[in-house]
Parts: sequence; structure tokens; C-alpha cells
Amino acid sequence: MIGAAASSEAVSHTCLCELKRSKCQQLATGSGKRKPATVHCKDTGHMNSRMAASSSRVMLGPLVAAIDQGTSSTRFLVFNAKTAELLSHHQVEINQSFPKEGWVEEDPKEILQSVYECMERTCEKLTQLNVDISNIKAIGVTNQRETTLVWDKETGEPLYNAIVWLDLRTQSTVERLINKTPGRNKNHLKHKTGLPISTYFSAVKLRWLMDNVDEVAEAVLTHRAMFGTVDSWLIWCLTGGKSGGVHCTDVTNASRTMLFNIHTLDWDPELCKYFDIPMEILPKVRSSSEIYGLMKICSSLKSGCLSGIPISGCLGDQSAALVGQMCFQEGQAKNTYGTGCFLLRNTGAKPVMSEHGLLTTVAYKLGRDKPACYALEGSVAIAGAVVRWLKDNLGIIQTSTELEKLAASVGTSYGCYFVPAFSGLYAPYWEPSARGIICGLTQFTNKSHLAFAALEAVCFQTREILDAMNQDSGIPLTQLQVDGGMTSNRLLMQLQADILCIPVVKPSMPETTALGAAMAAGAAEGVSVWSLRPEDLSEVTSEKFEPQINPEGQGAYESEFRYARWKKAVQRAMNWETTEPISNGNGETSIFSSVPLGFYILGSMLMLIGAKYIAGHK
Repeated sequence: MIGAAASSEAVSHTCLCELKRSKCQQLATGSGKRKPATVHCKDTGHMNSRMAASSSRVMLGPLVAAIDQGTSSTRFLVFNAKTAELLSHHQVEINQSFPKEGWVEEDPKEILQSVYECMERTCEKLTQLNVDISNIKAIGVTNQRETTLVWDKETGEPLYNAIVWLDLRTQSTVERLINKTPGRNKNHLKHKTGLPISTYFSAVKLRWLMDNVDEVAEAVLTHRAMFGTVDSWLIWCLTGGKSGGVHCTDVTNASRTMLFNIHTLDWDPELCKYFDIPMEILPKVRSSSEIYGLMKICSSLKSGCLSGIPISGCLGDQSAALVGQMCFQEGQAKNTYGTGCFLLRNTGAKPVMSEHGLLTTVAYKLGRDKPACYALEGSVAIAGAVVRWLKDNLGIIQTSTELEKLAASVGTSYGCYFVPAFSGLYAPYWEPSARGIICGLTQFTNKSHLAFAALEAVCFQTREILDAMNQDSGIPLTQLQVDGGMTSNRLLMQLQADILCIPVVKPSMPETTALGAAMAAGAAEGVSVWSLRPEDLSEVTSEKFEPQINPEGQGAYESEFRYARWKKAVQRAMNWETTEPISNGNGETSIFSSVPLGFYILGSMLMLIGAKYIAGHK
């Protein structure tokens, strides 16, 4: 998610308010059954000082924590298992490195250290609030999916940086694999995986590591290598690492690798053979809600009291958000606006294959003996990341919050269209050769119009995947549940409602991804402090953004016109880059393997021939 961590003072104030609400709620209901918290904090300073001074604390009951390790930040959050309220949290931003064009990496040690720091700071805050940390009964893990790591199980050391899901270095590998398939079909493996062959997924990243990093290749040969997505790395380290750490993943993360059969719910030998990946390096696949192992933390730390607490929930971030949004019924859907944008729709106990460019993925499996639930997913690579790009690369804003003010100052893109295909295009196109494009510029265009165009691009991308989802399901969504860091941008939410012509519903408690992981952890067999029965689930308070344009009026016509122009810009972004050399038949590569370069050279040759012809006829 985009945005800096909240200050300690702000977080502490929030935590005290949450504690007060929790007490008021218990007094109002007289039971542990969850009801929406509707009590407002007044005279906060007076109450806070009284609460801080008091030695007798509110009896909060069991607590459940969640590690939320995202693409741009890590957080540790603690929830009340009876009320689903957030009591305290801490956030640390993660550095990304870009060693070459299209490459995106993160340091596995930094990721792990950020988890430890977040746990330590959160435990300190809970202690300041006089909350008994021993009330934390379970910990869940949710993570950026597809990001790929390999480490040495004997030393515990990572053998290379984590290759982030956005990374494009495997484009040539993907093109080569697709060219080998009958009819150059990118959906060649979809009947087993639910996924197209794409740079997005873990198998091709792992293959690249084995082919290009000597340390990885050697560790594989000597049977010391362990592969995992971020969840596997964290669980292995937190349960002991090289001293007995548990090497596992859950079905939702496994389903994003291209090595997992979504029907058998296990690693597929044929898929592993297809990518030439030894199955011994893969983690054991578990359900999303069961005890995987116990925390092991240095006892000298404030967070050392978390040692012995079970890690009992694991979900990829988008699946966790689906659970946190309570989308347990077939047909329910949510859209998360984070680094990317991800729309998931619950399709029930049977996987539904998309005919319109969506993914089929495992939504969750909440227990070893529980059935798996599936989802259709529309994945957009760049959403909140465009804000970071405008801030860090162009410098037109200093903070993420400035974008809304800048865009609101003009209220239109004035004919400027932005296709942020920095990592190619994901759903519904799956076109890795696409690149970002800004078009429709005039001398009148300024940074405010570009800011508005960036927000509009996020909304248009969501419109595309929602249209595809409605076509696949045959039942149009009547409202869109949303979450993620970008939902704090009210202009974006209203713009999204207007472009979709349906209400957009944002929960009052925005941390639905972490909440989903906590729910899975608290509900696990052997923990059982969080009930997932429909009658026990919290009633979610929310804010609704209604469309403000008349579907039959001029505003709707203008919205459709802008959407059509944006799709025209998408076509301009296609086929911009290719890395697969084109052979001339003699084993040599052609200069025309780069499409833009080919057009340039061909055009230059024609101009030279034309000039020579004209000169000869003077």
C-alpha cells in the first residue's frame, strides 16, 4: 500500500480510542457477540489519561495478531477476536530496488527485519496501553503473492534478492514457452493452473533464478535449496529457521505459482516437469487455517512474549481481503486498491474458467477438512504504484495525499489519457510487451490534468476487469466492495462509482487484508477463538459512494466517451517491446526483433531510397 507509516502519537491515540469503544461496546451489549461499534470518542484526552493511569484494564478477551507483508510496506496488527476491532498496529516501509529496466527486487532480510520491528513496536504500544500481550492467542500471515525467494536451508541465508511479482526479467522465457505451445497459446496450462503463462507468476521467476544465479543452481544440486513465496520465508524463519523451521505455504499462495493443480490442490508433477523444477525444493501445501508451527523469538525482546504462540492462518493478500470483507457467499466480490488493483469474485466450491481474460484462483480453504473455495480474479499490475511513480520519478507531488488535491483542482484530465503499463498489461489482456503511455497532450495540459488522468486510469482498469467478470458470471455486480490504501482518496472512490455506474462501498475499518488473516488464524482448529459462523460475524459499518451521473444523461455519454478513448490509448501501448530475437533462418537474429527500432530503420531506408530516386530524376 502507498503511504508512510503513521506516527507513534497518532497510532497511540487511535489505540486508546479503540479500547474505549471496546469497553463501551461490552457495556452496551452485555456479551461477547459482535455488534457494530457506534460509540464516538468524546473528551478523548481526559478519558485517555484516566485509562492510562488505571491499573485495572478493560477485559478484552482473546486477541489475534496478523503480519501483513505487502509490496511496499510491512505491518503487524492486533485485533480483538470478539469484536473484530483493531487495537494497535505498526508499519514499516519496504525498499524496492530496480537493478535493470523492468527488474524489481526486495531484500529478504529486510522483509524479515521489518516484521520483527513491527512486532516489537506494536508490543511496546500494547504495553503502554496496559494490554496483556499474553492474550494474543494466534498469529496469521498475509503477503504479497507470487514474489519469489530461494534460500539455503543449512545456513538460513537467502541466495538472491526476492524477485517481486511486478518483475519483467522473465519476458523472454515466457515468449519462448508460448512459442513452443500448440498455436502459440498462452492459456496452454490454464486447465490445471487457472492461469496464463505470464511473467507474473512464480514458476518462471524460479526458473530464472536456477538458470542465472550460480548459488541457487548449486544449492539445488546439493539439495540445500528451499523455494517459497513471502509467506513461506516468513513462517520458516519465525518458527525456527535452520533450527527446525516449518517449510510450508497455503493453497492460495500455491495457486499463484503455475506449479499447483487447482483441482487436486497439490503440486503437479507434470507442471514441475514442464518448468524443470525439482519438487523437493517446494514447500508443503497446507490449508489457510490450521496450526503450522509455533513462534520462536528472542526472549530479551518486548515481542519475545510472542514465543510459543501458534502461527495458524496464511492467505495471499487478495484472498485475505476477500475473507476480511466477509465475501463468503458465491457471487460476492471485492476490489483492493494497493500497489496493484485486484478484483476477486467468490465462485463457490467449483473453479470457473474465464473466457474473458480473468484468472481462476483458490480463494481460501479455511481448515484441513474444509472444502476449498474458488474465485475469479481480475489483476491489474499498476494502481497505487502510479502514485509512487508520480512522486518519486516525476516529483510532481511530495506526498500521496497531494494527488487528490491536485486532481480535484481541475476535475478533468482535459483529454489526457494515461495507460500505466509499466510491467506490461495484466487482465484482461495479458500482454507483457505493452509499455506505459501518456497521450492526448496539448500545450494546455499541466500536472493537475496528469494527476487526474492517473486516477482515471485506475478506475478505467477496474471497469475493464469488472466488465469481463460480469460477462463470465452472467450476473452483473450491483455494488463494489473496496479496500486498500488508495480508498482513502475520496475523489478516486467517487470517480470509480461514476465510471462503473454502481455504488462503491468502503468499510470504516480499512485493514481488511490483515483482518482476513487474523480471522483465519483465530478460527483454526486448536485455537478456536474466532467464530466464522454467519450469525457471529461482525456487522461491517461502511461508507457508500453513489454514482453522481445520470445513466441516461450527458454525463454518462461523456464518461463512456472517455472510457472509449482510454481503450484506444491501451491499443497504442500494445506490442511496444519484445525481447525474443527473430531468426533470419541462419541462426542469426534480425535487427527487426525490436519493433520500434525495426520501424525506425525501415522508415529511414525508405526515405534514403526515395531521396536517391528524386535526386536521380532532377
